[in-house]
Amino acid sequence: MSVEELARRLESSDAFVLLDVREMWELQRAAIQDARLAVCPLSELARDGVGRLPLAAQSPEAEIYVLCHHGVRSADVTRWLVSRGWKRIFSVAGGIEEYSSRIDSSVGSY
Repeated sequence: MSVEELARRLESSDAFVLLDVREMWELQRAAIQDARLAVCPLSELARDGVGRLPLAAQSPEAEIYVLCHHGVRSADVTRWLVSRGWKRIFSVAGGIEEYSSRIDSSVGSY
């Protein structure tokens, strides 16, 4: 999904999970502030598996938008979860860097 589509979704009242798979130090440098944001660093997800996902994202039926720095890790996580049965999961193309440059510069950049 594009960052523009993510911005439209963030403005809506629709239920979804914004899953940020960046490491904690990255979140301190740039982050989207939203109640639907769930954090699960890829290092922890790789170590602990799907049980490490935040509760709202553990259902294969959950609508999830996966975010990282540039879109590579989020694409990997998306493919991995699709292979395990998740159906409504989308990678945010360009990641937080693209979101910051095209949608909201106050999010930060690194």
